Amino acid sequence: MRILIIGGTSFMGPAVARELVAAGHSVAVFHRGKTERDVPEPVTHIHGNQRDLPSFADEFARFAPEVVIHMTLATEAQAQTFVATFTPPPLAGVTRRAVVISSQDVYHAFGLVNRTESGAPDPIPLTEDSPLREHLYPHAEMEPPPGNEDNDFWRQIKQYDKILVERMVMGAPALPCTVLRLPAVYGPRDQQHRTREIVKRVDDGRRAIILDADVANWRWTHGYVDDMAHAIVLAATDDHAAGHIYNVGEPDPLTYEERARALGAAAGWQGEIVVVPHDQLPVSLQWDGDATQDVVVDTSHIRRDLGYAEALPRTERLARAVAWERANPPAADTPGAYDYATEDEVLAQMGK
Repeated sequence: MRILIIGGTSFMGPAVARELVAAGHSVAVFHRGKTERDVPEPVTHIHGNQRDLPSFADEFARFAPEVVIHMTLATEAQAQTFVATFTPPPLAGVTRRAVVISSQDVYHAFGLVNRTESGAPDPIPLTEDSPLREHLYPHAEMEPPPGNEDNDFWRQIKQYDKILVERMVMGAPALPCTVLRLPAVYGPRDQQHRTREIVKRVDDGRRAIILDADVANWRWTHGYVDDMAHAIVLAATDDHAAGHIYNVGEPDPLTYEERARALGAAAGWQGEIVVVPHDQLPVSLQWDGDATQDVVVDTSHIRRDLGYAEALPRTERLARAVAWERANPPAADTPGAYDYATEDEVLAQMGK
C-alpha cells in the first residue's frame, strides 16, 4: 500500500513510518525538512509547508497515495484545505481514504475539567458518542508572549479546535475518513515532557513529592507513543476503519497518585508521595482543574474492530519514557515550576 504521512517527523510520526515500512508499505512524508533524522529509510521526503498544501497536489499525485495520514490538523481552515487538496483532480480517485489525528479534548468532560463547560459530571467511561464541548476554540483566551501577537503559531493556537476538524473531514464523502481521538500521549520524543514533573524531582533528590488532594484520585487516559502509532497504522491499513471515529488509549488509567508512584518506581525512587488538602497548599502548588470529572475513555471499539492492543506492559512503557526524559530534558523549565523552598515549607507543616 502507498501511504502519505503529513507532518510525520516529530513525536508519533517516526514510529508510524517505521511500522509501515517494516510491514512492506511504500511511505512518503510531507514536512518542512527540519527534523528528518528519526524517519526511517526508505521513505520518500516531500518538503513544504502545510499552508501551501494545494500547490503540492501534483507531487502527491506522482507518489499516488492510496491513504493519507494527517498527523497535525488543528484548525477548521487547515481541514478545509486538506479536503480541498485530496478530493479534486489530480488526486481524485487516487487517494481512497484518510486518517486524521484528533484529541479527546473534544469531549464535554474535558471542558468540565478545564472549567470552560458547565453541568454535572459526564458518565465514564466516555464513548465515541459522549457529549462534545459546547464552547469552541478552547485556547482562544490564551495570550501570546509580547511581540508574538502576529506569530503564525499563536494565531493557530487561538483557532485550534479538533471538533471543527472532525466535522470537516467526516463530512467529506469523497474522502472517507477515520478519526482517532488520542489521549495524553507520553514516551520518547514527547515535546510536552509529560513525565518531567516526577522525573526531575526524583533526579533532584527530592525525598517527598507533594500532590494536591483534589487531584490525587483523578484519572486521565494516557497512551504510550508507540502504541498510538500502532493504532494509526491499523486505521490506515484496514479499510474497515473508514467512516469511524475511535477512542485510543490505555484500558486501565491510573489515578494521578498511582501514576506518580509508578513513574517514581520506574525512575528507581524510594521516596514518599505526600497528599495535602487543597486548602492547605499555597496557590502555586494547587491544581486548578475540576477533578470531579475524570477523563477516562472506552477504547473497546478500536480493540474490537481493528484488533488494537498495547505491545508492552505498563512498567516497561514507563521505564522507556523515564529513560528518554532523562536523556532529553527540556532546554528550560517553566519559571517557578520547581519551587523546592515552598515545597519544603509545606512538608514541614505536614510533619515530613
